[in-house]
Amino acid sequence: MEIGTRIARAQVDGLSRSRRQIVAGALSGMLHDRDDWYLSGMVAAEPGEPFDVEEVAGSLAIIRQAFRAEGRWLSAELVEEADPGLAEVLESNGMTIVSRLPLLVVEPAGLVLPALPAGVTVEVVESEDEQKVADAVSSEAYEMPGAGFAFKPDPADGGAVLVYADDVPVATAAWTAVADAVTEVAGVGTLHAHRRRGYGAIATAYATSTAFELAGATLAWLTPGDDGADRVYRRLGYSPKATAVHLGDPGGHLADLR
Repeated sequence: MEIGTRIARAQVDGLSRSRRQIVAGALSGMLHDRDDWYLSGMVAAEPGEPFDVEEVAGSLAIIRQAFRAEGRWLSAELVEEADPGLAEVLESNGMTIVSRLPLLVVEPAGLVLPALPAGVTVEVVESEDEQKVADAVSSEAYEMPGAGFAFKPDPADGGAVLVYADDVPVATAAWTAVADAVTEVAGVGTLHAHRRRGYGAIATAYATSTAFELAGATLAWLTPGDDGADRVYRRLGYSPKATAVHLGDPGGHLADLR
């Protein structure tokens, strides 16, 4: 199986564990119970399978209606190699291609763990209270109150690590639910006052390592937010194997739903 298709299929499986799935033809809406915009979205329903271009408009209308009914803004994430041309069909039906980013992957043998500087430790989040600490770091790092992830006791359902500098939590990173031995590393964030010290790289590497060691993943992937992050991730052993396409729906902003 082509690696982009494997990743996209694993993403569908992983997301469906914690979201209500609305399948409409080639598209699948994933609605999370929390209304944070980044927790819900749309993906390809059957990555790697041919889709009917003529049916996409009707499928998109169904998912738009479902998101509007709950006051949600619709966004989409696709793996281009798994569904070539689907992003352009969605664009022709009113969505906007926001970005095309390299999809970077790593396997256990290729992961590079940075050495920990003096006074720096990494801990796996193992309780609700520790998750709240990680969420507080994420909220400040992303300047998004309430950002973060729900604590999952089973690492196979996802998890997070915290980086401490002299016992102060300074960075975090998470991995998502593992499906087909694949996980996404996401939510990498460092407190503003502690940036440019390598803590984000440490969080990323140790979240990846923990997903391999405790959650059963054999392939991890992520998308860099900018060129600087891209360089950092590649130094950890991640390399580009596919392309992630992110889309927004200008007609779906909450102001337009009233």
